[in-house]
Amino acid sequence: MLPSVNNIARARAHSNIAFIKYWGNRDHNLRLPANSSLSMNLGELHTTTTVEWIQAFDADTLEINGSPAEQGALERVRAHLDVIRRRLAIQSFAQVTSTNNFPMGTGIASSASAFAALTMAAVAAPGAELSERELSALARMGSGSAARSIPAGFVEWHAGDSHETSYAETFAHPDHWDLVDVIAVVSRRHKHVGSSAGHREADSSILQAARAGSAEQRLSDVKAAIVSRDFEAFASIVEEDSNLMHAVMMTSNPPLFYWDPLSLRVMRAVRSWRTAGRLRVCYTLDAGPNVHCICEAADAAAVADNLRELSANIEIIRSGAGPGAYVLPTMAV
Repeated sequence: MLPSVNNIARARAHSNIAFIKYWGNRDHNLRLPANSSLSMNLGELHTTTTVEWIQAFDADTLEINGSPAEQGALERVRAHLDVIRRRLAIQSFAQVTSTNNFPMGTGIASSASAFAALTMAAVAAPGAELSERELSALARMGSGSAARSIPAGFVEWHAGDSHETSYAETFAHPDHWDLVDVIAVVSRRHKHVGSSAGHREADSSILQAARAGSAEQRLSDVKAAIVSRDFEAFASIVEEDSNLMHAVMMTSNPPLFYWDPLSLRVMRAVRSWRTAGRLRVCYTLDAGPNVHCICEAADAAAVADNLRELSANIEIIRSGAGPGAYVLPTMAV
């Protein structure tokens, strides 16, 4: 970490796309997940956050993308800062400013990058130095998937059975496999039910136990596919895991329906392009309607072109594998 200057630090973290999903917790207070998960950091999608600990403040403040945060977001950030205050024995309140370069609350893991960047900056500001493993565990307390945005590249989040054992680590570096996420943004609307609320309802689905119980085998299989760069095996597992998570969502009480009609149209098209041998591409969706079309870099331009031909209402965001979270020079733009 860079040394702190006057209790202020700026950090950047990247969104990630899960190939083996996190959905549901065994412990909601600690955000211990129902199963281990696996993801790829997205190098072009990031959150940049500045934290300044100010002795004279009597409360934390939060600004997101140039505007004061809504109360719900502020309370969630305050709760996470409380965790960091206890860990570092900090007495001050914080001024937090954060910016994203991609849509928030739409199933593109904005909370992952946000809480990873917040954790990095809040820890760096007073000059503290924690291991990557502890930073990952701390970030998990703000948003489960933020644990995966701390390490670089292709990342495994170990479910663990305690705060200390539930953390993420790199299992393959960003340049191991030239995969690209061509995101078909079918809607920028903020989702009606956030992921945190959805996690609490997961166990109400009769499918959740089967999904979580079989996740470790899928994780092992997809890791092997990534190591050997076997796209056909990779695609089959990634799509199956995405479908299983959304099946749990749809059969929870109350049910959650994140897909839009255009989401389904994209999913069907992606499968047809691959099965016809036209493109090496597969789909996966997080908790939102936008479809992550994962392909090798050689096919990324063609995937984007095909998506645009499918509908004029699709916006394209593209990213390859990226780094972990890191501290920026305080005056960096």
